[in-house]
Amino acid sequence: MGGDLMTVHFVGAGPGAADLLTLRAAGLLARADVVLYPGTYLDEEVLGHCSPDTRLVDTQHLDLDQIMRHLVDADRDGLDVVRLVSGDPSVYSALAEQTRRLDEAGVAWQVTPGVPAYAAAAARVGRELTVPLVAQSIVLTRAQARSTAMPETEALRHFARTRATLVIHLAITRIREVMSELGADYGDDCPVVVVFRASQPGEVVLRGTVADIVEQVEQAGLRQAAVIMVGRALDPRGGGDSYLYDPARDRSTTA
Repeated sequence: MGGDLMTVHFVGAGPGAADLLTLRAAGLLARADVVLYPGTYLDEEVLGHCSPDTRLVDTQHLDLDQIMRHLVDADRDGLDVVRLVSGDPSVYSALAEQTRRLDEAGVAWQVTPGVPAYAAAAARVGRELTVPLVAQSIVLTRAQARSTAMPETEALRHFARTRATLVIHLAITRIREVMSELGADYGDDCPVVVVFRASQPGEVVLRGTVADIVEQVEQAGLRQAAVIMVGRALDPRGGGDSYLYDPARDRSTTA
């Protein structure tokens, strides 16, 4: 299956559903000799796009050095390699540290985007996250527990002051502290949606408010792979109309 020019492909696996990959991603998986995938977060049906001859490597128990050895060795053996990442490679994928090491090893690489988990979560509840007159910004962030340190300038309390729509990753085990930190700026009645394993079998969707979502999450026993969305844009009753489609707008110009 290997081609003339070997490249390590970082491919967004999307939120989990096998039919939410891009056409490009599906094609790369079909042609790959070796596929490294995150077994913790990925529905195995996604791997159905691979050839029966593809060598599959689950990375959930591998450290960075071990992952890099698989990538570099496969490339040096003249094999096409796909490194699947959950969601989209631009968000919390460790793309930067892996590609930096590939550059040092002289290995070519490319990136194929995927459907991010937060987009799948918003679609699941049918909500636009940027609603006119309510919120026009989305903050993608995470909470810190047993993870890489957060810059002080990116503390959740700073983002809360914007009252933008917050999308919080890797924070489900700290949801009590998160809601406590957001209450003063967003209000106890602010809508919150939690989606566990969006688009995958076993998906769980919880709808609530800053005041009551913690109890729902704890009763559901959610511990990982969940996206938390907070903001008034999640309320279907609010908002205005977009200027873009306003009948009174002058459409003789493109501005």
